Amino acid sequence: MRITVLAVGKLKEKYLTAAVEEYLKRLRPYATVEVIEVPECRTVDEESSKLIARVPADSWLCVLDVQGEPISSEDLAKTIADLNLSGQSKLTFVIGGAFGISQTLRETAAMRLSLSKMTFTHQMTRLILLEQIYRTFKINRGEPYHW
Repeated sequence: MRITVLAVGKLKEKYLTAAVEEYLKRLRPYATVEVIEVPECRTVDEESSKLIARVPADSWLCVLDVQGEPISSEDLAKTIADLNLSGQSKLTFVIGGAFGISQTLRETAAMRLSLSKMTFTHQMTRLILLEQIYRTFKINRGEPYHW
């Protein structure tokens, strides 16, 4: 499986960079995971255009959106397992910038996901998403970690 995480902006805090690198390392046995950063722009539409342009061809697209569907870790694991079983091997997750994503990007996505009713910085969201993707693989393989 090939997973792309598209994110606006660079990680600035060393502790977040170290944590993201740790989860990328943990994910290596399960999938090829790439994080692609696009620069912050003056408008949400401009950022969203840059994000859409970087979505790999034939990739299933999930945008992280405060207005998206909140689901459990188990439900995310089931979604990814079902995609894999159906032959979908490319997944892309998009994390917008500080001001979110455009309506066009929302409408392009196969799934709109909310990680929580709480608000997180887009930089923290990157870490939380990677941890949840890792947890997904552990759940789907019945490996210890989730409990």
